[in-house]
Amino acid sequence: MSQITLGKYLFERLNQVKVQTIFGLPGDFNLSLLDKIYEVPGMRWAGNANELNAAYAADGYARIKGMACLITTFGVGELSALNGIAGSYAEHVGVLHVVGVPSVASQAKKLLLHHTLGNGDFDAFHRMSAEISETTAMITDIANAPAEIDRCIRTTYVTQRTVYLGLPANLVDLMVPASLLETPIDLALKPNCPESESEVIETILDMVKNAKNPIIIADACASRHNVKKETEQLIDITQFPAFTTPMGKGSINEKHPRFGGVYVGTLSRPEIKQAVESADLILSVGALLSDFNTGSFSYAYQTKNIVEFHSDHMKIKNATFQGVQMKFVLEKLIAKIGDYIKDYKPVAVPAAVPANKPVPAETPLKQEWLWNQLGNFLQEGDIVLTETGTSAFGINQTTFPKDTYGISQVLWGSIGFTGGCVLGAAFAAEEINPDKRTILFIGDGSLQLTVQEISTLIRWNLKPYLFVLNNNGYTIEKLIHGPTAQYNEIQGWNHLQILPTFGAKDYEAVRVATTGEWDKLTTDKAFNKNSKIRMIEIMLPVMDAPSNLVAQAQLTAAINAKQD
Repeated sequence: MSQITLGKYLFERLNQVKVQTIFGLPGDFNLSLLDKIYEVPGMRWAGNANELNAAYAADGYARIKGMACLITTFGVGELSALNGIAGSYAEHVGVLHVVGVPSVASQAKKLLLHHTLGNGDFDAFHRMSAEISETTAMITDIANAPAEIDRCIRTTYVTQRTVYLGLPANLVDLMVPASLLETPIDLALKPNCPESESEVIETILDMVKNAKNPIIIADACASRHNVKKETEQLIDITQFPAFTTPMGKGSINEKHPRFGGVYVGTLSRPEIKQAVESADLILSVGALLSDFNTGSFSYAYQTKNIVEFHSDHMKIKNATFQGVQMKFVLEKLIAKIGDYIKDYKPVAVPAAVPANKPVPAETPLKQEWLWNQLGNFLQEGDIVLTETGTSAFGINQTTFPKDTYGISQVLWGSIGFTGGCVLGAAFAAEEINPDKRTILFIGDGSLQLTVQEISTLIRWNLKPYLFVLNNNGYTIEKLIHGPTAQYNEIQGWNHLQILPTFGAKDYEAVRVATTGEWDKLTTDKAFNKNSKIRMIEIMLPVMDAPSNLVAQAQLTAAINAKQD
């Protein structure tokens, strides 16, 4: 019987589910495992600058490809990655975290090894990760190792959550039957309970039949759990007005004639707020209702007729149907709903954000103008990353072309996230289509947390657009508290020297400060082709910010100051 090492088995399985780039850093407890990457054709080791950046990169890759793998070493490596892992868990992003751990014998003898706490407890870090993992596995026996690897990959993919897998250094070279690879990992969702599913669908159809002003809202998990197609089909069939949340941006085609805009509670444009809050039925697909996603919980629906579609349950008014998955419900709803909307008369959707009025070319750039203008530069299929801060709020007023994928960590909100995430997104984009553009908007303060990963972009000849918003510090923090406080200031960098400093040979670095300079750059045909890595520094006033961020900052400051 043909056999392969356990390490190679892991990477063969990952390759089968289209995970072809592995993120992480080497360490003595994972080195033998990393050797096996190069034994599987089509696989590559990204080689990150640090574990936190690697976790962010894995997150970006998983959002585009459906799953990612991060490999760290025991203790020092895995703990450095946990902030990124927690963000992926919170935001429903499927990342498999593989940790190279000391040998089974070393653990049994409780040896005083490096990277340990010195107390013989080799399971402490595993227990920490269990709090931010859908499931975990610590391999101790080669006999069940392949099955455990398969279970971890399936769970990561299906639940779109993080999973922890500990692999002892002495087991990765042991042999397992190669024939196990002939049976693909089952990635299909298990069917819903027929009785519960039927009750859900009948209830929804009855609500739809009686509604005069229904709407659809798509949130982050519409993208994460792969129901964007079904959501658009539902919009097509019903012609209900459709909206997204900030986290859900890109989950609906924003060029669709029934798209009405981004709803953020009290921070919404007045016409969007009125359209959403006056609805008598709300079909909410994939909701993740955090404070920044809801305008500090300022949703003010006038109806209690709310249907929430989730990956593992449905909620109708106050009734929750555990285990009823939205994908199957949407599929069956689409097939039946036509008969229940014959009397529905489509209402007008809010008009798109008005285009910028012409201004003199020497007009200094400001946030409101920039984000309204950005849609003219974007192309179908772009991946657009916006960092926590002015970018994540400003992008809400940008109209996306069809099939644009938006990445913004609105719930976890770790500053610097996109500096690592852009690497993973760029790897994924290259694997899907070498012409696919990856575009980052990050603040000058946020960039300083994760700038090292630009060197990895250059190493792999990846070609994203890196737009750095230079407003001299942490503007989002200044708006919330301490506008002149020293702790919100940063050391200014020469951003145009970053690419050559990290070794870039074929690159473009340019600074824009006026509306004319922006228009000239973004309408240039050569600039619009992702032929090289680019750093574009955008000069902005210190306290300038999108209007909805200013309002959100005021809400956040008020909440932080509350005594009860």
